[in-house]
Amino acid sequence: MRLLFFTLLFITSLWAQQPFPQDYFRSPMDIPINPSGTFGELRTNHFHAGLDFRTQQREGLPVYAAADGYVSRVRVSSYGYGTALYLDHPNGFTTLYGHLQAYSARIDDYVRARQYEKKSFDIELFPAKDQIKVTKGELIGYSGNSGGSGGPHLHFEFRDTKTEWVINPLLFGMDKKMQDTKVPSVFGMMVYPLSDGAVADGSEKSSLVNLKLQADGTYLADKIVARGKIGLAINASDKSEGSVGNNGIYHVETFFNGNPYFQYTFNTFAFDESRYINNFIDYQKFYSTGQRFQKLFIKTPYGFSVIKKNTSNGQFDITPGEVKNYRIEVSDYHGNKKIINGSIEYADAAAAIKETKNITPYLVKAGNDSNYTKNNVSVFIPANAFYEDFYMDFDVKDSVLHLHNATIPVHSPLTVSFDVTGIPKDVLQKTFIAGFTEKRISYNSSYMDAGRLTAKVKVLGDFKLVQDYNPPKIYSPSFTAGKWLTKNKQFSLKISDDRSGIATIDAWLNGKWILMHYDYKTKIIYHNFSDGVVADGRNDLKVTVTDSVGNSATFETHFFRTQNPTSVENDK
Repeated sequence: MRLLFFTLLFITSLWAQQPFPQDYFRSPMDIPINPSGTFGELRTNHFHAGLDFRTQQREGLPVYAAADGYVSRVRVSSYGYGTALYLDHPNGFTTLYGHLQAYSARIDDYVRARQYEKKSFDIELFPAKDQIKVTKGELIGYSGNSGGSGGPHLHFEFRDTKTEWVINPLLFGMDKKMQDTKVPSVFGMMVYPLSDGAVADGSEKSSLVNLKLQADGTYLADKIVARGKIGLAINASDKSEGSVGNNGIYHVETFFNGNPYFQYTFNTFAFDESRYINNFIDYQKFYSTGQRFQKLFIKTPYGFSVIKKNTSNGQFDITPGEVKNYRIEVSDYHGNKKIINGSIEYADAAAAIKETKNITPYLVKAGNDSNYTKNNVSVFIPANAFYEDFYMDFDVKDSVLHLHNATIPVHSPLTVSFDVTGIPKDVLQKTFIAGFTEKRISYNSSYMDAGRLTAKVKVLGDFKLVQDYNPPKIYSPSFTAGKWLTKNKQFSLKISDDRSGIATIDAWLNGKWILMHYDYKTKIIYHNFSDGVVADGRNDLKVTVTDSVGNSATFETHFFRTQNPTSVENDK
């Protein structure tokens, strides 16, 4: 926490002296910026760290270096940013280009050579400063849909090179390259009783507040009748010209009796703050309905640097006296604003709707380490793994660990361990700690620690030991055995695994290892003939896929190919 404070102080001081350059960086694409995702947008378990360029539902559009610099990092992964490129620039900033379909030729040659050296598709490289220099506007790759992308787009990101804090791309002049005259939308507002004995609108539980659209475009909220400390939350999003989906909100500020009270602005944040999203929103509401209500208060203080002007943690203390007025301003980067006006009146009436607490023997103090053990199953909870104190459901029956439920978000991993004494070694090799529901089993990477099978988990729920004896499946090759593939640029297969998941993929042509690209979304692996490994005539292909507990499957076939298409009358 102290380190975070001093880092933030350093960055704030630095930026106060040096405003962000407005003309130094160009757009990475020669298409209009119609964002499918904006900086700080609310995502599952994280805040979005960049600007997503909508690429007209197509892949393969040119991507250019935003400024002079050099390739400082290359990351190729089946997940996350997929095929990604990082450029460091002389003015102290780094740009990132994610979910690429491919790199430009000279960068691809460098990356592919090292993939073959390491015999791995997934790879991370840190080229020397003078190894791959680029100039502003140089072609560096092509837009795609790789990794964890939900559709074709370019993820474009700015970072402070020294601190690696992510920075809103619109601060660098990208705002001038997009049109935005649309006012943010507010879909709902909620009120929360926060202190002991607090009541809001006759309830000890959170409840919706009705909003009425006024002729001037503002909202007037129904008067809230309350006592004690209460807080508000809004469900809001933004759009700009050319954007179809709902994007994130840039700035929210609340005023209480005319005074600034609570504010957040998505200009920059640290990566290790990103999971704070689960405390930033009403997580229980999101879990049950899918709606993300952004809290305009803090119940238990936490170190999210985005929040500013935080008076009384954003909580309104409603005591007898005159009616209290509040205003909520919801703004996008271009200054379009939606305003909610409302008032709160004190009332001492008893709550018609009571908040019931499920009190268990296991009170988890969020700020302390906690250990729980029963029937040879143990759970270690590190300090600050949770955002608030709560009574936890904990039990172990029939070798099943019941660890509350997924409505409580986990910030830092918990350690779960099972005593596996008595399990034969050959069985233990196929065993992992699984989270499970009625519909699915989820794999947790499991390891032996002090004679116990152990896993780190970031979600609450039910856990048990599960064995996986089933090898992965390799199927649906793009060609039949013995076919001529002279005109093909690549071949592909599909792979899947029903329990512990795919761990490694290896393939060989005529005994030589070849690079197989993997897209987990489509379950497709493919090889490009441009790698130059294929031989004239017959080619024998062998593919081996191994899951996370060591089960493997092998697929073998053959095909024919020639580098001289005229020598083959017809592909067969």
